[in-house]
Amino acid sequence: MNKTVTSREAILAASQKLVMEKGLQAVNMRTVASVCGVAVGSVYNYFPSKAELLTATVENVWREIFHMPEGSVQFLNFADSVAWVYERIQKGSKQYPGFFTLHSMSFAAGEKETGRLKMEQYFDHMKTELCRVLKMDQCVNPEAFNDKLTPRSFVDLVFTNITSSLLEEKRDCSALIEIIKRVIY
Repeated sequence: MNKTVTSREAILAASQKLVMEKGLQAVNMRTVASVCGVAVGSVYNYFPSKAELLTATVENVWREIFHMPEGSVQFLNFADSVAWVYERIQKGSKQYPGFFTLHSMSFAAGEKETGRLKMEQYFDHMKTELCRVLKMDQCVNPEAFNDKLTPRSFVDLVFTNITSSLLEEKRDCSALIEIIKRVIY
């Protein structure tokens, strides 16, 4: 299997396909090399460790799940944006079974920190976008926030609820949307 070099993108595409078909736990250097039809060393040229391959794969899956083509989605309000996030997560759960519950456990003990940090970076990006939508929402009651409940702390609470619902595999976010509407509108 001493074939020519492949690309980073081809390796990540093969890794994502494995995640889709067999779950994140199926991703390892040998399996990915086999799917790509290249020698294991070719995978190591792009990803020096399994942890780096897993991290890049997880990032790509998150990016695919939440990809918004430029100008394709304009949220009228914060509640709509939360419903969209929840809907995307549900679609992602179907496309990548077990991904949400398993990806933080897929890293080896010493590499969990790297995986956790990447996940936090992605989540922070999502929270920042939710904050941006919240601040642009002209229907928000001006008295909804104060020193104790800031827009950022509200987004943190909402996001914690979303991630908790992921782990519990809840399919409905109507209660969360209702709480949001009662608190900020």
